[in-house]
Amino acid sequence: MRTTFFTCLLITIACTATISYAQQKTMGTAPAMKTKKKLSDQQLLDLVQKQTFRYFWEGAEPVSGAARERFHADNIYPENDKNTVATGATGFGLMAILSGIDRGYVTKKEGFNRLNKILDFLAKADRFHGAWSHWIVGETGKVKPFGQKDNGGDLVESSFVAQALVCIKEYYKNGSLAEKQLAKKADGLWKGIDFNWYRNGQNVLYWHWSPEYQWEMNFPVKGYNECLIMYVMGAASPTHSIPAAAYHEGWARNGAIKTDIKVEGHPIHLDYQGAKGSVGPLFWAHYSYLGLNPKGLKDKYADYWENNVNQTLAIRDYCIANPKGFKGYGANNWGLTASYSVNGYAAHSIQEDLGVISPTAAISSIPYTPKESMQLIRHLYENLGDRVWGKYGFYDAFSETANWYPKRYLGIDQGPIVVMIENYRSALLWKLFMQNKDVQNGLKKLGFQYPEK
Repeated sequence: MRTTFFTCLLITIACTATISYAQQKTMGTAPAMKTKKKLSDQQLLDLVQKQTFRYFWEGAEPVSGAARERFHADNIYPENDKNTVATGATGFGLMAILSGIDRGYVTKKEGFNRLNKILDFLAKADRFHGAWSHWIVGETGKVKPFGQKDNGGDLVESSFVAQALVCIKEYYKNGSLAEKQLAKKADGLWKGIDFNWYRNGQNVLYWHWSPEYQWEMNFPVKGYNECLIMYVMGAASPTHSIPAAAYHEGWARNGAIKTDIKVEGHPIHLDYQGAKGSVGPLFWAHYSYLGLNPKGLKDKYADYWENNVNQTLAIRDYCIANPKGFKGYGANNWGLTASYSVNGYAAHSIQEDLGVISPTAAISSIPYTPKESMQLIRHLYENLGDRVWGKYGFYDAFSETANWYPKRYLGIDQGPIVVMIENYRSALLWKLFMQNKDVQNGLKKLGFQYPEK
């Protein structure tokens, strides 16, 4: 059984598909996708980015245009949730669409219209003191309970959307009249989130609130984990701003967030929740940093670029050492993060290594480990081929030890692939987010240093 924290991660419960190992072994009935060898690194990286982008374009929930929680090529959905919209994945998808527009994967008009459609959906969807729920019914915009008491606002997922809305505002703010209106719409949506209310009267931010169960989920968010962006957006909000004390006393635990350890020989200076003396799953180095540029980002607790690089290298070196002897692990096949697993869903990490490789872990780390991530991409594409590659890019997870290759995707794992590849190639989303004046004010309020260009 995982620690309490891991069971409450923003996606762990959400993505827990109640399918047995025996059922998963029978997956994979979709037509095979043939891969082409001998592509240059640039060609291969562009192919992965473009193919994964399609998850958020043609694979989107059709009524809302927003990101599906999951897509199964076998069309088997044990929870009858094919058209469930995931708020966090939608935020990542909005950023992926900006990338697709900029890359020419879709026309400017097509991209603009899709963004408008999704923002209109978010505007009408159920909100709870400005925050969206973790899951939303795609056809109606109504909340879909994530759990019995988790049927209201999810501030972490909403912060991932807010991060994207800032990027949309910056992308379109100097455009045509229609584009300026879209920028204004995006700006208004994120500024409607009442971050300060989610303090529940304390100097910490709470993850959930329900109109029926109030604060009964009782999850004050303390670092370090994937939720840094929530505090940044809370401090940046000009309408519902949180005090700096919420960051330092709540998130940073009055300084207890700091540590000084080595994991696989790499120095780590942040205390990872639920992973004492080690590091958490690799999505902790991704979700908050899709817009928030960790390059040169420092405060009195850490150098965030250094920490993310070292977390990535530590997990890679652990996979190379492969203490449990899993088949396939090595320098060209590594990466542990939350994803589908051989028995439902797991937040794979050094502490919870089940022999499952999640492609998003290493691919989304490409800004931190470009050579090592390309090594994995090439191995998966050229050597494992259509066992792990499909219409929306690499499937969510696989295990060579278990001979387990489900043809299934999770939106929250596909999104960082597109966005972090784009940030590696052009820094597009990083530039958009970091140039926003509200974000800059929030970072300074919390005591961050970052390159000002």
